[in-house]
Amino acid sequence: MVQAVSLSKALWRGFTMKCPNCGRGHLFGRFLKVADHCEVCGEDFTPQRADDLPAYLVIVVVGHIVVPTLLWVEMTYAPPAWLQLAIWLPVTLFSALALLQPTKGAIVGLQWQTGMHGFETTRRHAMQTCRGVGRISEA
Repeated sequence: MVQAVSLSKALWRGFTMKCPNCGRGHLFGRFLKVADHCEVCGEDFTPQRADDLPAYLVIVVVGHIVVPTLLWVEMTYAPPAWLQLAIWLPVTLFSALALLQPTKGAIVGLQWQTGMHGFETTRRHAMQTCRGVGRISEA
């Protein structure tokens, strides 16, 4: 039976890189390649169009954390430029890479839950299929 999934639950499931529908299947086949479908519930992920939004969101979040911290360290301790670069370039790189996949998953979860980009059609088809299966088993 198809159960309604709240927006916050779909976003969390996507952020944890799980299927927004069942929460058990893997959302990604490779690092940033969304799987075609969930291996557990069969949910179709081909309608997703995350495009560049995850990258923009990651840049905003990481930038708003790293830049003020960098400026605070500079104003408080005044370390040499080479030390600042040695610290903040890897922090920025690893933070961005760590947040990119979960952010893309959350965007796919958002699109799935709100029915964007053709997800509504696949969800309606799944609900009709489940209802049809239910009728057959009840007869």
